[in-house]
Amino acid sequence: MADAPSFSLKGRVIVLLGGSGLLGRALVTAVGAAGATLVATSRDRSKIASAVEAECAAGHSVGAEEVDIESEDSLRALVGRIHAAHGRIDGMIYNAVSRPMRAWNDPISNWESSIATNATGYFAAMRVFGDDMALGKGGSIVAISSMQGMVGFNPWLYEGTQMGAAPDYFFHKAGMINMTKYMATHYGPLGVRVNVVAPGGIFNPEKPPPASFLERFAKMTALGRMADSGEIGGAVVFLLGDSASYVTGITIPVDGGYTAR
Repeated sequence: MADAPSFSLKGRVIVLLGGSGLLGRALVTAVGAAGATLVATSRDRSKIASAVEAECAAGHSVGAEEVDIESEDSLRALVGRIHAAHGRIDGMIYNAVSRPMRAWNDPISNWESSIATNATGYFAAMRVFGDDMALGKGGSIVAISSMQGMVGFNPWLYEGTQMGAAPDYFFHKAGMINMTKYMATHYGPLGVRVNVVAPGGIFNPEKPPPASFLERFAKMTALGRMADSGEIGGAVVFLLGDSASYVTGITIPVDGGYTAR
């Protein structure tokens, strides 16, 4: 009988692109706790220093690197440094995001700036790391999209608040989902799996939304609440590891049942 599937990432070298935000810091914790050797990245190393230090203090193997997602040269140089330090790359999480647009009537230059990271940077990173793992004949890529790539804009949620949802975010997150299917098909014969995790709304205790938004959002989800940032990492760890060895090209919504309604 085959061994039971493992959710451990021990022995794997995993790269996290975009480790400085609320979700990024939670993913550093989740992947580090799963036993991986994790390389967490940001455009500015100082933004991930405290999260990396905390994981190292907990006995996890986590390091920090700088990278410019919008530069293929910077991405390739990062791959080279990781190979020099660790000998290989077994997985990559694309969690980088830029949100220069805030409203429908923003200048078109904000849309163009968004494209640079959220579309061009996404494709460049997926290709650079995917090609590298294909040379090693195996690996797993997990792209962090959003449930907003699966649904339309719901203005009711934001009525009476200063909050909103910019159109570029919906465009990019939907595009990530379908492009990941393309990449799963492209890299499958080369032994590289490519999947998506689509989080729902994540509660930020440092910047809590208005009570009216929280009440409305709760009504839209089966579980009746927003997510905690630590609740997303389990799906990511699953997709990176052996338990998902026959899983590619899928999207896992981690949204409390928002898209089930």
